[in-house]
Amino acid sequence: MTTITMPFAARENARPQFDNGPVTRGVIGLGGSLVTLAAGIALFKWLTGLAPDLAHYRNLAIVIHVATVLPCVPLGAYLLLSTKGTGRHKRLGKLWVALMVTSAIAITFVRGGTDFSWIHIFVPYTLLGAVQVIRTARTGNIAGHRMHITGMYLFALVLPGLISFHPERLMGLWLMA
Repeated sequence: MTTITMPFAARENARPQFDNGPVTRGVIGLGGSLVTLAAGIALFKWLTGLAPDLAHYRNLAIVIHVATVLPCVPLGAYLLLSTKGTGRHKRLGKLWVALMVTSAIAITFVRGGTDFSWIHIFVPYTLLGAVQVIRTARTGNIAGHRMHITGMYLFALVLPGLISFHPERLMGLWLMA
């Protein structure tokens, strides 16, 4: 029987089996970059007084939500696009999940926890996704972990992040000011 081995350089550059494919990585990179850039511009405008400071948005739940969700976008992209399984990946991944859960819980209190809009559908998706992400990581189900974390990033963070730039929502008001 003949054994075929890859040259050392080829093994170093080979994509790990537990990583996303090139199309998914492109969507993660593009989506994460767009939301991060738009959020950075919006936040800069608000901090410099170029965007309106609306009293009805001065709510502790909104402050907690914005403060915890904004770092999730670039951090999540970094985690999904960088080397997996390292100590750094595990520590930052735990931080990312904690920020996502905190953000999801905080947003439920924006209107006193009683009056929800359609965008709140992402809250249970985020909370259930966090449970699945933790469960699959702890049991060593790497394929399941990758699927849940990628879905959570794209459909509980990037998609609602893009929606948040609608002109009638806070980030949209700040960005378009």
